[in-house]
Parts: sequence; structure tokens; C-alpha cells
Amino acid sequence: MAWLMVVSRVMDRNFLGSKRAMLVWREMRYANLLHNACLVIIGVPLFFWHPLIHFPRWKTRPKCDECHVIRIFFGGTQTLMSGVARRRMTGMASLHGVLAVLCCLALLVGVANGAADFDRLLSSLTQRWGNAPTAKFNAWRSVVQAGMAASDSERIKRVNGFFNQQLQFADDTVVWSQPDYWATPMESIGRGSGDCEDFSIAKYFTLLQTGVAPEKLRLIYVRAKTGSAEGAPTQAHMVLAYYAQPDAEPLIMDNLIPDIRPASRRPDLVPVFSFNSAGVFAGIAGGESAAAGGTGRLSRWEDLLRRAKAEGFE
Repeated sequence: MAWLMVVSRVMDRNFLGSKRAMLVWREMRYANLLHNACLVIIGVPLFFWHPLIHFPRWKTRPKCDECHVIRIFFGGTQTLMSGVARRRMTGMASLHGVLAVLCCLALLVGVANGAADFDRLLSSLTQRWGNAPTAKFNAWRSVVQAGMAASDSERIKRVNGFFNQQLQFADDTVVWSQPDYWATPMESIGRGSGDCEDFSIAKYFTLLQTGVAPEKLRLIYVRAKTGSAEGAPTQAHMVLAYYAQPDAEPLIMDNLIPDIRPASRRPDLVPVFSFNSAGVFAGIAGGESAAAGGTGRLSRWEDLLRRAKAEGFE
């Protein structure tokens, strides 16, 4: 519509207000809507990120282009369009523009939040583990995709339940033949088992993919009491915490119990420190800033982030 206004100004003819313009614009609106949406939603972000890529001009119907419409205008008499019809046409074009911009922004937000490359993840999984874990991967992808349209409370419930049911607990010495190994989510899905760190890490990465803000999640290293008696021995353990607000009491996701409980209802856990992709935290307070040094202060975590990125997580 913008180029039509320009031509009207230059040629001093009322193309925008013509009945013929109304008819042709209506035809173009339906014929080229998909073409325009694809260019805005896909072409614009990729153009800025990959300036060397050439995007051909696709047309749903060759005759529905600017030059064709201008030729129609020059070929006949002009009839003024009513003000109501003109406002209706302009409003419809504006609505389409707003929707296209919103779709583009949604895509940019998804990329900025680190959306995973599912095809690349599946490829890395099958190359290492064969086709056996494909069904479990597809179930995981369904959880991620369903979570994108859910609330945070529903997301943590689904993701926590999925991994507590899909993974079997096993020590690193059994699964990886190492005393301590932090597995990526794809490694845990490939093996079908893991220890407490692997459960928590898989839940953390998955919740990020569903759209949970990174600052709302913390992996917490704790000492877990092995009995209810006073002075019962403790063992090293890891859980995942969700903070609805920076000053809110965290909700604890744990492979030891099926339900998600507030931290105050987990007296068996004694927190030591917490961390996420932003860095390492001395405590577990949600509003606390990460200590200097970032993830480099925890070498196992930094190594896992690199391996997860190589698999397809961003």
C-alpha cells in the first residue's frame, strides 16, 4: 500500500482512491499474504544474521505485483472510493502489518532465549546411540513444544514428572564408568539413566527450551539427610529450584520424590551453593548476584555447557 501512495503522489492521480485499486488490492491481499508473511518472519532475521545469503523473490501469482497494478491504473478511468471503504482497506493492511511484526518479534525472542535445534539434537543423539532412544527423544520434544504455550507452574510440573518417569537412577560408576560425570540432556536420554546431577541438568535445559526465564532457575548443590533421626548422616545431592520472583521461596524439583515442594518443606536438604548459566552463587537467595568469575568457577558445569552447545542447545 505504501508504494501505491508514492505512485499516486508522483503521477498526480488518485490510484489509492480508485475502485480499480480496491479490487486489485483485495486480490493481491489474499494472493500474496503468505509470501509477505514468510519474508517478514523468516527472511528479515536471517538477513541480519547471514548477510551473504540471497533470498529470491517468491511470488504466489506472477500477475499480483506492483508493476501489474500500475498498468491497470493507467489503462482505465478512476472512480473515487468512499471514505468508509478507504478506511476499511487501510485498516486491514495495517492489521496485517502489525501481525507480521508481532510474528517476527516472537521469532526473535525465541532465538534470543536460546531455542534448541531439534534436528541437530536428534542427529547427535542417533549418531552416538542409534535409533533406540528416538521414541524417548520425540516424547521429550513433545513436552518442550507443549510447554511453550503453558504457564511456568505447568511447565515445571510436566518437565519434573517427565524425567522422574523416563530416567532410571544409576550411579556414574555404573553408567559412565567414572566416579563423577555430569551428562548432557541428550546423553541422559541416550542412556535412559543418570544420577541426581543428570536429572537436575536435564530438567534445567528443558525448562529453558519451554520458555522459563534463566534467572528463575538454579541448580542447587545440597547435603541430603539419609534419615529422619537427629544427626542422621548426609550425602551429596543436587536439585533444581524455580523462583517465581527473585524474593520468592524456591520450589524444589527432585528425583527422590515425585512432587514439587517449597524449600521450607524440604528440611532434609541443606543447601551449600547454587548455579546456573549466569554463574555460581554463594547461597540460594533468588535476588543474589553471581560471584565474579562466571561459570568458570565450576569447571564441570562449564564443560557441560560446551558439550550441550555442541549437541544443539544454544
